[in-house]
Amino acid sequence: MNFHTAPITYTGEVHLNVLDLTRSIQFYKEVIGFKVLEEAANKVVLTADGKTPLLIIEQPENVTPKEAHKAGLYHFALLLPKRADLGAIIKHFIQHQVRIGASDHLVSEALYLSDPDGNGIEIYTDRDPAVWSWDNEQVAMSTDPLDGESIIAESGDQIWDGLPSGTVMGHVHLHVAHLPETETFYNALGFEVVTNYPQALFMSNGKYHHHIGLNTWNGVGAPRPSEGSVGLQSFTLVYPTEAVLDEAIGKVEALGMKVVADENRFIVEDPSGNRIVLRVG
Repeated sequence: MNFHTAPITYTGEVHLNVLDLTRSIQFYKEVIGFKVLEEAANKVVLTADGKTPLLIIEQPENVTPKEAHKAGLYHFALLLPKRADLGAIIKHFIQHQVRIGASDHLVSEALYLSDPDGNGIEIYTDRDPAVWSWDNEQVAMSTDPLDGESIIAESGDQIWDGLPSGTVMGHVHLHVAHLPETETFYNALGFEVVTNYPQALFMSNGKYHHHIGLNTWNGVGAPRPSEGSVGLQSFTLVYPTEAVLDEAIGKVEALGMKVVADENRFIVEDPSGNRIVLRVG
């Protein structure tokens, strides 16, 4: 099953504020391997396959630096098609002396780094869902050391030549103020909890290991960041049909949340102020 196409509701493009657009374009092209899809004076749309937006970076007027201990982005996560692709980018990072973290999550193998503004990035590949371990609607996840040598060996002589065309936005992980009300909100949008962690939970649609991560690691009650500060401007959830989207909108409105129509999409904020674009794929 593809957890990032219909009939699953899945994560789409992420929109970030940055301090220096030129610096960020260079980083996302040369270090991460994006291609430019669209470019304007203060905003750039980035892609892996040359047609699908994955990341939008924008330098707002009067932008301010990233604020500590606030709600907002923990990381966005790029899912590579194959384990060999992960090995190729590890070699690329080593060659260019890029500092990274790494973890084996049982369901996936992941690398972690930040962009020049401190926006968190995960780059990962999934293990075959057939080997994921489920128990009472919960999938087993962990944070174990990554076997980087095995992953590099799998890449053979593959050279990193930018993000593969099959790269998708695998998930988005957020800092939030309170977990219970945030869980209720994302449940209304069509996601269910599949893993609980200390001060965190992970939610998915269609039995993925997670499309959305939520944590209170910046403190319970973390305030929303200032408008125009570096960090998350919005992220997108892509629904399989108008009917499924309409049902989700009805459920979040029943919680008292305001949903705004914007051309062929809708905009809502979660209880911590994280802005979400809702659309049909």
